[in-house]
Amino acid sequence: MTWRITWATARRALTQVRHDHRSVALILGVPTMLMGLLAWMYSDQPGFFDQIGASLLGLFPCVVMFLITAVTTLRERRSGTLERLLAMPMGKADFLGGYALAFGLVATAQALVVATLSLTLFGLDVAGPTWAVILVAVADALLGTALGLWVSAFAATEFQAVQFMPAVIFPQLLLSGLLVARDQLPPVLEVVSTVMPLSYAVDAMKHLTTSPTVGASLWGNLAVVLGFTLAALVLGAATLRRRTP
Repeated sequence: MTWRITWATARRALTQVRHDHRSVALILGVPTMLMGLLAWMYSDQPGFFDQIGASLLGLFPCVVMFLITAVTTLRERRSGTLERLLAMPMGKADFLGGYALAFGLVATAQALVVATLSLTLFGLDVAGPTWAVILVAVADALLGTALGLWVSAFAATEFQAVQFMPAVIFPQLLLSGLLVARDQLPPVLEVVSTVMPLSYAVDAMKHLTTSPTVGASLWGNLAVVLGFTLAALVLGAATLRRRTP
């Protein structure tokens, strides 16, 4: 990987996103709208929004960044842009690293906006420090970016890329402990949940919901999420194809 080429690729991707106003609105607006809607729904039930809002604060950006990244990367491959770029002195790692950097910055901006509005305007109250909540939200958004880059290699059309969301994201949501505590799942499903990154993202947010301190449990969960993020990027570089057959 060459840093100069990687950064040039990131700048190109960021320029494309900046000129796509609908995508910018989707990236920043949808998670914010969903958190606001959730706060409004439970406005008459004090404390309920605080219980589930923190977990969803990390999950919503993850889902949106998964979709945006998967579709955008696939479009580059189907249009032949990726093949032309790789014909230049650019490797797969440069391309994927550039897109990961670009969408990582977008994911960070998204998480900052959503977390800030949730903790202020929408009245989300957590026991842990604000900076830790934002940090976990950013890590979750980066995870969605990495997973989107990885699965884009297996899709032939944008429609298939969207279909990967229920295949990759929804099982993780169901087994993450958001609906049922992981230790109350059937034994087989509990084992499966331990190899799903969103389980650790939810655990990290739950820790901040109840604990005023940042302990080893939070850092451990965060390390697992970032480890899965790095693994998804490595797998994406290994499976990336120049063109869609």
